[in-house]
Amino acid sequence: MIISARRLRRCQFLHIFASCFVLSLMLLWVQEDNHVVNHMKSYSYRYLVNSYDFINESLSLIRDKSDGAPSYRYLINNKEKCRAQDVLLLLFVKTSPENRRRRDAIRQTWGNEHYIRSQYTANIKIVFALGVHKNPMESNLLQKELVAENKKYNDLVQQDFFDTFHNLTMKLLLQFRWVNAYCPHAKFIMSADDDIFIHTPNLVSYLQHLDRVGVQDFWIGRVHRGSPPIRNKNSKYYVPYDMYPWTSYPDYTAGAAYVISRDVAVKVYEASLVLNTSIYIDDVFMGICATRMGVVPQYHTFFSGEGKAPYHPCIYNRMMTSHGHLEDIHHLWKEATDPKVKLLSAGFWGDTYCKLVNTMLLCKLHYVDTYPCSAAWS
Repeated sequence: MIISARRLRRCQFLHIFASCFVLSLMLLWVQEDNHVVNHMKSYSYRYLVNSYDFINESLSLIRDKSDGAPSYRYLINNKEKCRAQDVLLLLFVKTSPENRRRRDAIRQTWGNEHYIRSQYTANIKIVFALGVHKNPMESNLLQKELVAENKKYNDLVQQDFFDTFHNLTMKLLLQFRWVNAYCPHAKFIMSADDDIFIHTPNLVSYLQHLDRVGVQDFWIGRVHRGSPPIRNKNSKYYVPYDMYPWTSYPDYTAGAAYVISRDVAVKVYEASLVLNTSIYIDDVFMGICATRMGVVPQYHTFFSGEGKAPYHPCIYNRMMTSHGHLEDIHHLWKEATDPKVKLLSAGFWGDTYCKLVNTMLLCKLHYVDTYPCSAAWS
């Protein structure tokens, strides 16, 4: 069989091109700081991380219980906050000592326990979880102010660890230990940052329905699937191999806001007793705890990403959380809880109108990290 020189050259060119293409992919694959490739690798590994027991056992980083996680002393506590009460929702707000204005804004809006009790016949409890300021001079002054603040509101829970990014897991452990010790009967527990807006009326109505049907193994929020560890040493999210050796994190919800049922709180607390708390990214640590106990996070489309939700009554009607609210929290609370919001979306035509409006607001050609397009029709 005779092959023409032209055809031979074409075959050689294709062979060289294919070889170069494969080699380039291999080079990209081993690069530590390639964002796209890291996500490709981690997502391909995700099924193993979430599904196989031997992987889950490795993720657990099991140690002797006698070692224990670091135990910190309570500087401020409110042991009687929810004892002997029928608590639908215990809401932990992660805050810092200096963020008094944020805490006051929350108390006056979505964290107003008395408003929720009177308007929605639901008992919720708000607790602010915090450590101590890392600057000794500022810490002494702030501590006096925190004691006075707690005397007025009785809603702070503080331990004596430094309130820094690398101690977020300590703050997570504070929450689960406190729930286990002082509020084990709360039906649902929520963890949220202090720059989050929570539409507590919508959330309470949703949880009341779930409570009636007796939901278990419940964990909702903004789910991250197949996220890779950051190996760039210049990133504050940097995680070295000796801390976490795998290519992908287990599925987890963003730490900005998530809700779990009482039974999940118990399971996560049990898992936290035998895990390596040096993993300082708290939402990842939560995912590792839950994976060890066989709990799977559920994606709720109206839990916002990093961006603010669009300002519109049709959005407010379904809103659960929105991220990045500091100065506008009072205005948003007033607008989102206006009775006209429910009237606008009522009935067939109201529902149809809001679906069309939400489609225009959420289904963008460019990526906006708020609610997904699917939320418009959910």
